[in-house]
Amino acid sequence: MRRREFLRLSVLTPLAFAGLPCVADAAAATAGNALPNDGKPHRFELAARHFLLDGKPFTIRSGEMHPIRIPRDYWRQRIRMAKAMGLNTISLYIMWNTLESEPGHFDLTTGRRDFARFIRTCQDEGMWVYLRPGPYICGEWDFGGLPDWLLRHPHIRVRDRHDADYMAAVRRYIATIAPVVRPLMVANGGPILMLQIENEYASFGRDLGYLELLRALWEAQGVRGPFSISDGLAQIEKAHTYLPGAALGLDGDTEFAKAQPIAGEMPVWMGEGYPGWLTHWGDKNFASNDFTGTLRLLLRERRSFNMYVVHGGTNFGFGAGANAHDDYSHFQPVITSYDYGAPIDERGAPTPAYHKFRAMLAESERRPLPEVPEIPPTLTFEPIRPQPFASLWDNLPKPQRVDAPRANELLFGQGHGLVLYRRPVRDSGRLQIDGVRDYATVSLGGRYLDSISRVVHPSLQSGHSIALPSTDADATLDILVDSFGHVGYGHAMADRKGIVGAIRLDGAPLEGWAVFSLPLDAAWLRGLRPLQGRPSRPGLFFKASLPLAQPGDCYLDMSDWNKGYLWVNGHLLGRYWHIGPQQRLYCPAPWLRAGDNEVLVFDLHRTEPGAIRGVRNLHD
Repeated sequence: MRRREFLRLSVLTPLAFAGLPCVADAAAATAGNALPNDGKPHRFELAARHFLLDGKPFTIRSGEMHPIRIPRDYWRQRIRMAKAMGLNTISLYIMWNTLESEPGHFDLTTGRRDFARFIRTCQDEGMWVYLRPGPYICGEWDFGGLPDWLLRHPHIRVRDRHDADYMAAVRRYIATIAPVVRPLMVANGGPILMLQIENEYASFGRDLGYLELLRALWEAQGVRGPFSISDGLAQIEKAHTYLPGAALGLDGDTEFAKAQPIAGEMPVWMGEGYPGWLTHWGDKNFASNDFTGTLRLLLRERRSFNMYVVHGGTNFGFGAGANAHDDYSHFQPVITSYDYGAPIDERGAPTPAYHKFRAMLAESERRPLPEVPEIPPTLTFEPIRPQPFASLWDNLPKPQRVDAPRANELLFGQGHGLVLYRRPVRDSGRLQIDGVRDYATVSLGGRYLDSISRVVHPSLQSGHSIALPSTDADATLDILVDSFGHVGYGHAMADRKGIVGAIRLDGAPLEGWAVFSLPLDAAWLRGLRPLQGRPSRPGLFFKASLPLAQPGDCYLDMSDWNKGYLWVNGHLLGRYWHIGPQQRLYCPAPWLRAGDNEVLVFDLHRTEPGAIRGVRNLHD
């Protein structure tokens, strides 16, 4: 069963563990006077089916959030929100692909990449940390956190200890971040209680040796645990990939008694419990979940848990991932918002579930909780109407010449953005494009004909072919391909972008293409040449100035637009798409300024501007 179905259904059956013996009594929720910010080394152990902190039973009450999805200025507020809800631990993924942009080129300190500063902030706020550094993390993040440059290797097998290219990259990654992680471990006076090895591996492979090798790589760098794994119970039972000596986290499952024999004397806990759920482009509504019954039973049984997620944040930039079946069909890209229906919403405000969970946790702890922190102020603004600024067609770089299509990663080393295939044609007929990844617009002689979408939706053309009209002479055929994030779960882990199949006209291969790389990155955008006349075809950048008296959090409502990307003051807020359900993109106050703010839109279809409205919430 797919992750979207299995893990969610399993969390909706909390009665599966009702009546099991308690892991620890009410007095064991905290361990003595140990505090994450007391500056002292502590001993965190896995023994006798318990978590032990300085030799005393300790109940982990964790909430997950990811610093890369949160504006750095708001890290502390989000951590304080989790603490005020009654949690004692923050769980976080480290997304490898945000740290190593090219092989060997690491940035661990700029902006939201500075995971060590985030962890220290947790410590400052009196919170323990559960670290999940991958190398693979899923998390509905692009390629499950793996760098897309791995896909430049034509035959790479990720998550495979027998693939030399993959493992060389993994060794370099762990050797780079381990010296940063090591002093943050609880035994060294830091707040990190435990480190997870990989993520949900039993849903992918059956090689226990791979997990054992990853653990050994950490230990060789002086990070000696404790360690954990996290997966669905049915997958662990089938794959036999429990890592001996590790805590066993169950993702969604609540059958702790059934799982305990697998872990022996190691603790079994809820590694991921879901108060909400992910949303894909084209879903009818934003996903939601009811975690109340499960949380009530977890608290009654004094079970350790990690709430995935207590705060989701935003898939800024190109960060959003995708799901698909193992044969790459049923492609489902994740929306820009990672609100997730979490107790703390995308902009850091408490939801009704937050207040409900807070009351439950306070009652369980039998002590007053910290006051709920102030929420960052919001603003609205009158509609603005960006005007055409530049045309994609006036900004084409020098092309590469190929006989047949090749994936962007193999042709250009490009993981995101657009690519253009161009060649002259004269004959009419049926144009078939196999392997569009993920959305293509087709033009002939500068005239838009149709689009082809990998995403199946009633409003979209999801087939592989369109009709080409006849022309009196050679006309330029343009196939402009936009990409979503790489699949990050299951076995469809070679989800290269662009066109990965053949292009045919009435069944005969079309060869001899000029291919243009259009990555939409900051360097490429800086070179945009403005329009010299009135635009005549789609593929336009629009620009506006947004005057503000003072900054505040807001959402930019893109309901008037079709499909594309939105930047504010150079920050890529993410993707928008008319099929929804998301129509509003979050812009945090720290990315705005008093006075004029630059708003830049690239839309694949519009030639006339639409309005952009400033509102306070993700949806009504």
